[in-house]
Amino acid sequence: MSQDTSRLRNIGIIAHIDAGKTTTTERILFYAGATHRMGDVDDGNTVTDFDPEEAARGITIYSAAVTCYWADHTINIIDTPGHVDFTAEVERSLRVLDGGVVIFSAVEGVEAQSETVWRQANHYHVPRICFINKLDRIGAGFERVFQQITDRLQAAPLALQIPIGEGPATRPGGFTSIIDLVEMRGLRFDEASQGSTVEPFPIPDEERDRAEEWRAKLIDTIALLDEHAFAIYDETGDLPPDEIRRVVRKATLAGQLQPLMCGSSLNHIGVQPLLDAVVAYLPSPLDCPPVQGRNPNPKKADVVESRKPAEKEPFCGLAFKIAADQHNEMYFVRVYSGELKSRSRVLNPRSGAKEMITQIWRIQANSRDKVESAGVGEIVGVIGPKDTVTGDTLCDTNHPILLESITFPETVISMAVEPETSAEKKKLDETLALMMKQDPTFTAKTSEETGQTIISGMGELHLEIINHRMQRDFGLKIRVHKPRVTYRETVAKSVDEEGVFERQTPNGNLYARIKIRLEPFAGPKPVMVENKLKPGILPPDLLDAVLQALQEQGRSGGTVGYPLLNLKLTLLAADYREGETNEPAVRQATNMAIQAALENAGPVLLEPVMKLEIVTPEDFLGNISSDLNARRAMIVNTEMRGNLVALQAEAPLSQMFGYSTQIRSLSQGRASYAMEPLRYDPAPPAILAEMLGG
Repeated sequence: MSQDTSRLRNIGIIAHIDAGKTTTTERILFYAGATHRMGDVDDGNTVTDFDPEEAARGITIYSAAVTCYWADHTINIIDTPGHVDFTAEVERSLRVLDGGVVIFSAVEGVEAQSETVWRQANHYHVPRICFINKLDRIGAGFERVFQQITDRLQAAPLALQIPIGEGPATRPGGFTSIIDLVEMRGLRFDEASQGSTVEPFPIPDEERDRAEEWRAKLIDTIALLDEHAFAIYDETGDLPPDEIRRVVRKATLAGQLQPLMCGSSLNHIGVQPLLDAVVAYLPSPLDCPPVQGRNPNPKKADVVESRKPAEKEPFCGLAFKIAADQHNEMYFVRVYSGELKSRSRVLNPRSGAKEMITQIWRIQANSRDKVESAGVGEIVGVIGPKDTVTGDTLCDTNHPILLESITFPETVISMAVEPETSAEKKKLDETLALMMKQDPTFTAKTSEETGQTIISGMGELHLEIINHRMQRDFGLKIRVHKPRVTYRETVAKSVDEEGVFERQTPNGNLYARIKIRLEPFAGPKPVMVENKLKPGILPPDLLDAVLQALQEQGRSGGTVGYPLLNLKLTLLAADYREGETNEPAVRQATNMAIQAALENAGPVLLEPVMKLEIVTPEDFLGNISSDLNARRAMIVNTEMRGNLVALQAEAPLSQMFGYSTQIRSLSQGRASYAMEPLRYDPAPPAILAEMLGG
């Protein structure tokens, strides 16, 4: 193998929008020698925000992979988006990362998207480090944010550093340096060298008591987690730095705690110790448990397959992202076991297809280096696969394994797009197919009623950026209609209905009778299907056709054409005649029963409700609250964060179009907000009546 896997770190930099992820990444790359100058988000010249849309907006949209080297370790960093519209980028990154650095703003603290990414990291059991950034800003509060991480995230942060001062360094008591609680010393970052020179200094007398207090918390916490450490603590009343680091690493990998660092990336304070912490406390691929999957052979579906992170194991990897352009498709693959070689064939166990790996590339943001192979733990770009989609496993053809795929949230907003000329129609269809392959939270389909192409996504910004990309990268000339909400349908009550299909044909009579129950039901799937027929009532091929028809009808939509949700379809009875009943007949009878049930069970329209968090100066609270009431929003919590007020609310998506413009005008541009899908609730009856033409 080309490198020592124990010295490899695959990490994600994750946080709420504007917490300083991309700036921190820029500083890391500079100090690690991967770049010769630091880019700036405001100037649009950062390494990871290389897409023109990202540079123009000053936000991260696509997760970018970059590699750097620190203390004889290789660190693969994925700088992920913070905006909820691009949650898929975070989800798929966390699926393949070994560790995460979660950044919090010392002013805003734990924000809405911070909670979302924390939950995602919990789901994938990703060990993480916390970094409280922006301590040099007005309103910064280290202890307040530390407590929020504990309370709001149900986390176990362990402070390894505390700041000296808070707020702008130009003010008395401003943030100037940090105290390292492991070594019990101060660290000063030389501004003249852009923080490259780190100078240790004795802890000032006025900070000594505070430092001792935080260090006591640190020692007390870890002494209880390890017998050897407890024995040393019991004997000496303290722990040496190497012992602290050993126990903190062990506890971090086990998910028992999260080491917490602090600083100001913009002003070059605290980034090198953060890099040291990544190396010291986050796992290498060898520290991760074997990946588990199942055997794709239907006869062996119950067999659990596992692959250790070892070179001698059969190859196994996960395609977690596809970057598509007009020329080719680059598949980002995380190698979990074995070795992936250029010009080799691998198996896609989902489709059963054998895929050719023609080229392998190491990615450095928007530049790349060609390599002949990739080993355990590496994240590389490959060219060649044809039938692979995001979340697919790639593995050794003789040792198949199907890993858990990546699940993505459903779309909540849609709009119609159409080509300006009929000649562009084919190009539009090809582009949309490519973009759906690249982005699992984006869908496109043709409306049967209007013939228009309907695209759907996670939010207004998501669709806006997709439209810009189609026009900029693919040269499409398209007309875009206003966004609209993607509703769902359910029913008000339980009904039993039957469908009887009888028809005379030139080849003889056709007959089938199917009885079903349709009822409201909140299950793990949008539509649950249950079979209550006694064995032998229907031949197996006809029974399969009925159950398949129930599943398909559940997906195809309800009374006004929206997908069904929170329903259960139960097959109660069936009747067939030898020689007169075939698969088309039972399908027709099933569909007739479902249509009758949907009409008689009372259609209920469900609208997406969004979780909304607004952070605003108190002066604008009244205006913002009044506006939310007018939008049918319900305010569920209000709390002070320093000199700002944070509102948590729930609001129907249909009332939130154009909110970014409105909140700017209500707050003179000083309030910020984040919004993410929460649940579906019944929509006002007037909306359904209008759709039904009443």
